[in-house]
Amino acid sequence: MIKIVCLGKIKEEYLRQALDDYEKRIRRYHKLEIIELKDDDDIFKEEALLLKWIDTRNLNILLDIQGDRVSSTKFAEIIDNIFNHYGTIVFFIGGSNGVTKKIKELVDLKISFGDITMPHGLFRCVLLEQIYRSFKINNNESYHK
Repeated sequence: MIKIVCLGKIKEEYLRQALDDYEKRIRRYHKLEIIELKDDDDIFKEEALLLKWIDTRNLNILLDIQGDRVSSTKFAEIIDNIFNHYGTIVFFIGGSNGVTKKIKELVDLKISFGDITMPHGLFRCVLLEQIYRSFKINNNESYHK
């Protein structure tokens, strides 16, 4: 199973449509659950919400601009290798103020898709696209390059 735990809800219809499309595509390969938590200006309130989803039986990955930068093929390798050892991958997307040091210390991996800043909803769409792309890569299926 893949879980995506994120702070905030998607309000824009065009992003919701793109997310729905990628969710359907991913579900052809694997179970997917998206958990939307209430965002708050206080990162310690957000920390309490995120802590409920960190489970040592899963591989917990924080998407963090300061994490290890990965290419699409490296991301696909990570996903493929994880499923050999863990039943569930949990991706965490923090709020607009980031996450606390405690969250950063408790996750297993921190991954960055680059140094740019983007809106939360757009980043969630990028994450779903990269998860979908990783399944296409790992199954040796063609996909736009």
